[in-house]
Amino acid sequence: MIVLDELDHSILTTLQEDGRLSNADLAEKIGLSASACHRRVRRLENDGVIDRYVAIVNRELVGRGVSVFVEVSLESQREELLDSFEAAVSKIPHVMSCHLMAGNADYLVHVTCADVADYETIHREHMAVLPGVTSIRSSFAIRTVIDTTALDLEKR
Repeated sequence: MIVLDELDHSILTTLQEDGRLSNADLAEKIGLSASACHRRVRRLENDGVIDRYVAIVNRELVGRGVSVFVEVSLESQREELLDSFEAAVSKIPHVMSCHLMAGNADYLVHVTCADVADYETIHREHMAVLPGVTSIRSSFAIRTVIDTTALDLEKR
């Protein structure tokens, strides 16, 4: 874990709100000189705290407004099967995230699609043929209540 001070928190919080801010605007918002701000941002990038910069696409507007959370169970937890499953699931274009889980299912996969018919195709052509799959349980999100990419950096 990397120790962050209040200025680092301010930089990260501000960039999470608007990653396209110029260095000058960011420095002004957090009360640093442009050069000091630039050095801190570069350090956060080099240390891996800032992983990458992305654009968040509105899923509804591009026809991928339905979220499905898919619990996947495998025939075993053998390392080679887990590796094979993970390599295969990472190639499915509709997969937003995949998590190895503790509990009833081995993986929880977040899939986005246009509608139920679209998910049926994804399920049949991609999910059901993944290596080692013994069961799939799909749950459709009715409404998204919270959907953020911003981490709360306040110390608790």
